[in-house]
Amino acid sequence: MKLGLEGAKRVKKFFYRIPVTILHDTVKYDCLTIGSDEDLQVMFLCRRQFPEVRTPELHAKLIDVVSSSGGSNRNTTNVATAAGSSSRAAVASSSVPVYEPAVQLVASPSFAVDLNDGVGDEVGSFDILPNALEGVPPVGVGDGVLGDADEDDVEPDTIEDDSGDEVGATGPALAGGGSSSGTQQYPPHFSSLDLDAMRHEGVLGHAVGFGARDAEGTAGLTEFQVGQQFQDKDEALLSVKSYSIRRGVQYKVLESDHRRYVGKCSEFGNGCTWLIRLSLRKRKGLWEVKRYNGPHTCLATSISSDHRSLDYYVISAFIMPMVRADASVSIKVLLNATAAHFGFRPTYRRVWMAKQKAIALIYGDWDESYNDIPRWVLGVQLTMPGSVAVLRTSPVRVGGQVDESQAYFHRLFWTFPPCIEAFRHCKPLVSIDGTHLYGKYGGTLLIAIAQDGNSNILPVAFALVEGENAESWTFFLSHLREHVTPQPGLLVISDRHNGIKAALEALDEGWLPPSAYRAFCIRHVAANFALTFKGKDARRLLVNAAYAKTEVEFDYWFDILRSEDPAMCDWANRIDYSLWTQHRDEGRRFGHMTTNISECVNSILKGVRNLPVSSLVKATYCRLAELFVRKGREAEAQMGTGQQFSQHLVKCIEANLKTARCFTVTLYDRDNSKFTVAETTPTGSFSLGTYRVSLASRTCDCGYFQALHFPCQHALACCAYSRLTWTSYVHSVYQISSVFSVYQMGFTPPIPEGFWPPYDGPTVIPDPDRRRAREGRPRSTRIRTNMDEADPNRPKRCDLCRQPGHTRRCCP
Repeated sequence: MKLGLEGAKRVKKFFYRIPVTILHDTVKYDCLTIGSDEDLQVMFLCRRQFPEVRTPELHAKLIDVVSSSGGSNRNTTNVATAAGSSSRAAVASSSVPVYEPAVQLVASPSFAVDLNDGVGDEVGSFDILPNALEGVPPVGVGDGVLGDADEDDVEPDTIEDDSGDEVGATGPALAGGGSSSGTQQYPPHFSSLDLDAMRHEGVLGHAVGFGARDAEGTAGLTEFQVGQQFQDKDEALLSVKSYSIRRGVQYKVLESDHRRYVGKCSEFGNGCTWLIRLSLRKRKGLWEVKRYNGPHTCLATSISSDHRSLDYYVISAFIMPMVRADASVSIKVLLNATAAHFGFRPTYRRVWMAKQKAIALIYGDWDESYNDIPRWVLGVQLTMPGSVAVLRTSPVRVGGQVDESQAYFHRLFWTFPPCIEAFRHCKPLVSIDGTHLYGKYGGTLLIAIAQDGNSNILPVAFALVEGENAESWTFFLSHLREHVTPQPGLLVISDRHNGIKAALEALDEGWLPPSAYRAFCIRHVAANFALTFKGKDARRLLVNAAYAKTEVEFDYWFDILRSEDPAMCDWANRIDYSLWTQHRDEGRRFGHMTTNISECVNSILKGVRNLPVSSLVKATYCRLAELFVRKGREAEAQMGTGQQFSQHLVKCIEANLKTARCFTVTLYDRDNSKFTVAETTPTGSFSLGTYRVSLASRTCDCGYFQALHFPCQHALACCAYSRLTWTSYVHSVYQISSVFSVYQMGFTPPIPEGFWPPYDGPTVIPDPDRRRAREGRPRSTRIRTNMDEADPNRPKRCDLCRQPGHTRRCCP
């Protein structure tokens, strides 16, 4: 209709060009088809991810409308229109100048998440606006340009390397990379990767994506041309490999150095004459095709699911956009995407190496990131005075002598002033847990988590250590106690790891009662229980006994467990009741029976656990800063409306008020403090029928009043009977003013790295013993237990809308 062709032409295919790489003053595009609403969403997300590109290209492939007689000239037309305001017309070539060519380096993705605790609750995410861009290499063959006429080089008589891969050669040197300075934020929508939108078929059946162009473009990859130029050798080498992979043929490298690159078909002399020679033009600094004999005249003599040219350099360039969008994307997803695009299925190890290379190019080199840690320590202490960062190194020995110029990274503890201040207004408990790193080097990230009165979880301290052992936990907990949690009577919730036990039982660390108390995660206790006693019914009885808030209810469930097998009760009795039951914790747990708040943070940090260590520690600063802004605004808005208590408490009180209306209350003293409450109908699976309530001591026979520190349904009935306000019986941590105080102290914008103080100490390098195995599939560091097994009774939910009854494929 816009072109005045309505009735004469119809749209056969609707597609757009997405910027995939930016190098120097040019943008490289990939072609994706628009076939659904999800494709349009991806298009707009990519538009926001690349704000430098102000001329998006929207294309339509038009064909003649078939006449009533059935005839048609079948002419096709491509129409490119600007998808957005622009000061210039859209162009048809696959490279356009960048308006703002300056490339900023990427640090680590920033996040703002709703860190809400609760079993079964999902951790939500909020919108994040991109503000920087990482430069990555151009892909595919460049436009054919005739250069100066130079004489051809003479062919050598012998073959130096009969492999398509260069042994010891460096891969494509993508622009950017190196340092992980600056900041970068990604839209949270990219956390759910849509592979279908990333591997649409191209126009007329040609592959799209890495190393390919649409058939109507001016730089189709039918064959190379003499005079064709490339930015550097890496781009040229990448194009030759891509060509070989798509053709399904093998080639040999005859010569490869800093001046020329020569390859010929593996069947050269046996019926095929394919040969390519590329040379460096020193005056222009470009690589140019000097000689080309093509196309291939041979046929593949064997069928293979892999290709020699499909090395991890090629795979790294292809998966770069996916890794940039989501650093936690699994190797399996990348492997399937690579196989679907190239038609060959590489090994798991090769894709894993490709992902590590892509991460290094985006966020900085794996090895050099360790040496960035000392400067970051100085920089963050300059940015926010009061920040605590403790770096421990170990000596490097060469030939029995200590190398003073280098030191191995050993451990790092860090926290920030807002976190220290926030914990003073949180619940007096801390959950600790460890999670493995997934990068090139192993290690463990230890985290301490607190919770405010509105059930928002808050990381307050971190540590990078070699693993979970007594020494590493002692290092973490000693600094945690010294800098973050000096309050007396603190509760520590953790699993039953022996390293944690040894650290908490140390005499001089301040974690012994009455200064601090320890509690076990019942989920881990139940997992250990299931190793000895099979059957989910027995495990469920143990969990019910642990959650019991009164001794009577505990005995009820324990007697049922004893009837099943007395040995089960003997096993449970070997653990002190105060460590795993709620009725003996004296109200210190605030209802928290598991380390789920730590597990929630583990899942959130899964993306940064794939990054080099310098990007990981920088991510904690940026993410916490965004979290404090978000939660601080929410609390401030609630205070502005006159609310007195947090939304979490209001919901609980409203639920208790609904059941408190049908109770019979009897007063037993003139001070309106001691009552009995009779339930007309049982309010739960276990009911005593009649409960004693003491408002003065804030206790109830149901146990909820003293366990959760706000009035239960029986206490609310007593308050209503005596015309007393229930607000005076609520713990101060639930007040909205306390919640606001948690986030009142904000973060300072980070000082640019160029202004950080210089570091003149030894070079910090990674410990080679932590390097993951170079051969075979990387070994999983997670010890799987029955906690990792899916509950067969739990209904399966859709990955997109989280509703039961259907899957992602048929989600409405």
